[in-house]
Amino acid sequence: MRRLLPFFLWLAVAGPAWSASDWSDSLRAGDIPIEARTDAPGHRGMVKAAVDIPAPVAVVWRTILDCERAARMTPGVKACRVISRAPDGRSELREHLVKWGFFLPTVRSTSRVDLDPNRTIRFTCVGGDIRACEGTWTLQPLNGGAATRVTYELWASPPFALPLALLGGLMRRDVPDALRALRRECEAAG
Repeated sequence: MRRLLPFFLWLAVAGPAWSASDWSDSLRAGDIPIEARTDAPGHRGMVKAAVDIPAPVAVVWRTILDCERAARMTPGVKACRVISRAPDGRSELREHLVKWGFFLPTVRSTSRVDLDPNRTIRFTCVGGDIRACEGTWTLQPLNGGAATRVTYELWASPPFALPLALLGGLMRRDVPDALRALRRECEAAG
């Protein structure tokens, strides 16, 4: 059994693999394709996922940026607030409080968010407990603007020691849940 342990850990980390050609069919079927992996030397996790939402880009944009909805949409997020906003509205500083599990401490994360309205949201951790993260939300209009394809990419190092298999598992669980919640919130708002 001990010889099989590395194999089971590899399965937990590897998860399902999606190629770009698989994503279109999966998205049309309403699925949320995801690629997640961990990087042992950098002790970080990387994830990319996508979802098609039957709502215009403007609705999806507002929903993603709505701090009031963050706790409903993102697993573990307990609070979100905008600390400051650039006069031109193209960047902001945001703070999130996150609690991933019962035995894990609450984490404070401060991110710089750069906005290309109705197209791209880029964020980088700049303070708090999570100091190493970068990510992007990309919005693409579909069906003449009646729907939106959202692609989410993130790499992050956890603020405390987590086994890589657990980190990969959390990403594979939480990111699709967050994208399903985003779709649900956008459908309700639209």
